[in-house]
Amino acid sequence: MSSVPIDLAAAAAHLAAADPVMAGLVRAVGPLELRPPRPGHFEALCRSIVYQQLSGRAAGTIFERFRALYGPDGAFPEPAAVLATPPETLRAAGLSRQKIASLHSLAAHFVAGDLDERGLEHWPDEEVVAHLVRVRGIGRWTAEMFLIFQLQRPDVLPVNDLGINRAIMRRYGLPAMPKPEQVRSIGEPWRPHATVACLYLWRSEDTALPA
Repeated sequence: MSSVPIDLAAAAAHLAAADPVMAGLVRAVGPLELRPPRPGHFEALCRSIVYQQLSGRAAGTIFERFRALYGPDGAFPEPAAVLATPPETLRAAGLSRQKIASLHSLAAHFVAGDLDERGLEHWPDEEVVAHLVRVRGIGRWTAEMFLIFQLQRPDVLPVNDLGINRAIMRRYGLPAMPKPEQVRSIGEPWRPHATVACLYLWRSEDTALPA
């Protein structure tokens, strides 16, 4: 399946009609915007690896140092170039040994053809996840974030995302953080627009909502 642009207005209308709690979030948060995806999927995945468990500023600095290893023209390196880069060179850019191993693993999957730009664009959601979790350092949550923000798939529901689960607990009046099966049950009316529901839930954590 190729990615189809998310219709934010249609999704918001569906969510508001299907779920009273979500209707309140849609009113309170207001219109959403999606940032454009990265130019290439390999770049987006490299960035995800570099940014893991770091603050945005620190990760951004390291990511730019990583890019600079391959020339000043701004072009992102090809997978083969990353795979050929010695670990000590990557270490000097500020990358940890674990992240170096993950970047090399990702590059190796692209070089071998197990991952490719076209495949990631056209595989169904679960097939994308299945391919990505074979890469060292990429788990299901990272794969789901890739589906949402890079591929912009319309119906992704990361049931183990802390921010989403915290927002569900607060907005749906739950006594504790929901289990995955609860998230799926609460989210069933959102389909086929679960991605936009998640965007509203994330935004609701920064929005003052009526009591």
